[in-house]
Amino acid sequence: MTPDVDTIVIGGGVVGLAIGRALAKAGGEVLLLERHEATGTEASSRNSEVVHAGLYYPPTSLRAHLCVQGRRMLYAYAEERGIPYRRCGKLVVATSTAEIPHLKLLKANAGRSGVDDILELTGHEVRAMEPEVHCVAALLSPSSGIIDSHALMGSLEGDLTDNRGQVVLNTQVDRLLRPGELFKIETSEGGRPYTVTCRRVVIAAGLDSSRLARGLYYPRHYDVPRTYPAKGHYFAYSGINPFNHLIYPMPSGAWLGVHATIDLGNQLRFGPDNQWVERVDYGFDTEGGARKQRFEQAIRLYWPNMPENAIHPDYVAFAPRSIRKGSRLPISGSTVRRPMAFRDLSPSTASRAPGSPPPWPSLTMSPPCSSRGRPPRCTKRNPLAD
Repeated sequence: MTPDVDTIVIGGGVVGLAIGRALAKAGGEVLLLERHEATGTEASSRNSEVVHAGLYYPPTSLRAHLCVQGRRMLYAYAEERGIPYRRCGKLVVATSTAEIPHLKLLKANAGRSGVDDILELTGHEVRAMEPEVHCVAALLSPSSGIIDSHALMGSLEGDLTDNRGQVVLNTQVDRLLRPGELFKIETSEGGRPYTVTCRRVVIAAGLDSSRLARGLYYPRHYDVPRTYPAKGHYFAYSGINPFNHLIYPMPSGAWLGVHATIDLGNQLRFGPDNQWVERVDYGFDTEGGARKQRFEQAIRLYWPNMPENAIHPDYVAFAPRSIRKGSRLPISGSTVRRPMAFRDLSPSTASRAPGSPPPWPSLTMSPPCSSRGRPPRCTKRNPLAD
């Protein structure tokens, strides 16, 4: 039986775009389906735009390998394509002597993972670099940085379409089946149903990946990872940014803490926190001011001189986790599994905590409230209607 298209990628975030680009550049016939009116509007546009060096993950894990290798690849790609970025570096700070042993373990973990440029600093050395930061010791990661994620996604999408791949927007994937040799994908656009078949499918649908993947039968006793939504709130700083580096507290399990990140416009923001929820709701829950108070307390551990009432609600991020509330959190906050199911199915169901690196190696993404305009999008007509 002849399929409608060779490969379908479900999901137009940074992961789906990167995978679609690679497949199209290799000569494959690729159709990417995105349910929103533009690509990269969910997890890929609601994060911190940080390029991670690879400090946090178990050294022998696939996660650590992808992060270290991906960071090098990402900087090289940005340089090649003229995508704005800056290696501003990151400070991971210990604000009490009780945290110093954990700091040393983190440095050793980074070294075993292949991150070979980590420097251990005293509190005095940190204050010489960042006068507003309070700590007793810190790790400096010079290769951590920030990138214009919107320009990155625009470039990936351009590569995909330049290599004869297609991006179809406003197309919701309702169900994924495999009744025979081909995959059958049931979609809808504007309430109108369409069906398309393909030989290979990649599920890169973020929060929806597990739901779609569970619709298939798997051999070899493979179980699709169940994912649970975790909500993270971010606050923006109203004044002039006093920092030159990204400032991170010591991590707590999978959560990297309320950290200070800057963007390429030198705007400062803080977050995220971590809230377990049953459903996705992008409303900012101030909790009557209690959330702001918790943020201020956390921030003042490393920035005690932060002015009063200097932060305000900014945006909300969601991320799928493979663990639920009450479970012990792994330091990576995510699960990356090697392919083990269908020969022609690639379920990109890695899950993570808000603020931790997503499956595109080394990168977390930026909020949609950036003042920078999004790059032009490919808005082809829907070939499924032909």
